Amino acid sequence: MNNTERTVHLTAEGLKKLQDELNFLINTRRPQVANQIAEAKAEGDLRENAGYDEAKNAQAFMEGRIRDLETKIKFAKIIDENDAPSDEVALGRTVVVREIGADDEESYSLVGSSEADPARGRISNESPVGRAVMGRRVNDVVEVKSPGGAFKYTILRIE
Repeated sequence: MNNTERTVHLTAEGLKKLQDELNFLINTRRPQVANQIAEAKAEGDLRENAGYDEAKNAQAFMEGRIRDLETKIKFAKIIDENDAPSDEVALGRTVVVREIGADDEESYSLVGSSEADPARGRISNESPVGRAVMGRRVNDVVEVKSPGGAFKYTILRIE
């Protein structure tokens, strides 16, 4: 896998959140879990020690998350909406669309997959809607193929 395949697109805010989480895990959570393991070991027989098993599972999960965060941060590319023409849908921009035949507008902010939160209108450029609108312009009609079927949207605005 080359570095472009590993690129993690993040907003500056998203990168800061990942860095803060990594800092918390390394400097706060890791010592807490180590202490839990030490306390459980002090209780004696580890074969039937649920506290020890729980602490070791927490440690494994935490270390995996630390590795994941370190990788994302290492390969982070800050989204710069100025990398594309201002009239084109790109990462970091918000696109307002209307499904053909519907009255309601839908608004989506395009972010990298690490920051996607569809409930808050933040969709990944890798999602079906994200892939369909990337690089498109106002008044373009795009077809979105999703597990729920195919939909057509008109791009109303790019913000």
